[in-house]
Amino acid sequence: MKGASKPFGSPRAILFDLDGTLIDSAPDIAAAVNELLAGRDLPPLSVDRVRAMIGGGVMKLVERAFAASGSPLTGSVLEEANRDMAPIYRRHLTGLTKLMPGVREVLTHFHLNGTAMGVATNKPQLATREILLHFHLTEYLGAIVGGDAVTNLKPAPDALLLALDQLGVEPYEALMVGDSISDVGAARAAGMPVVLLRGGYTHVPVEELGADLVCDSLLDLPSAMRRLRDAA
Repeated sequence: MKGASKPFGSPRAILFDLDGTLIDSAPDIAAAVNELLAGRDLPPLSVDRVRAMIGGGVMKLVERAFAASGSPLTGSVLEEANRDMAPIYRRHLTGLTKLMPGVREVLTHFHLNGTAMGVATNKPQLATREILLHFHLTEYLGAIVGGDAVTNLKPAPDALLLALDQLGVEPYEALMVGDSISDVGAARAAGMPVVLLRGGYTHVPVEELGADLVCDSLLDLPSAMRRLRDAA
């Protein structure tokens, strides 16, 4: 665990990223990407290659996938591919996706402690809600904000601020938990402390992304926060 730059005690609310934080969706996302590529007679990409492309929304994923296949797209052709991706993406939401370690235990812990919780993700709103319903996680969440519910995707703060508004909590009273540089950027722009988890979707070592705290998994989050509160 990396030490925090400033203690943040017991937040009134915690916002979670989705992909790479609450769920391991890379196998499903890779299946969707490869179905899209196959429709254009392009070879499939490995799950590991697709995992490194996740972040920044579906359009960015499509752009990266075609570039990796040696057939980069721009402009209207990229927009067309993104439109084709939409129904494919919706067919690959929960078939291969699994919860990250400790998700249910940690959400239960904070729920019982009276901490408000929400999800702020770049994944589309309907897809996000379908996944959370599939895993029976919506009962823990007072706010669910997808990328198409706001004007600007993370690392802009829009999704975080909307989720906090729905929870009735100010940014300084809340904590962001994610796995990538987009989560750090969004949290900083919103004026929130941020915790990153190892094992998510980043090709840069998570310790180098500038978070206040780095944990091995969600299971470490409650005890790490207690230690920070006690040391404050």
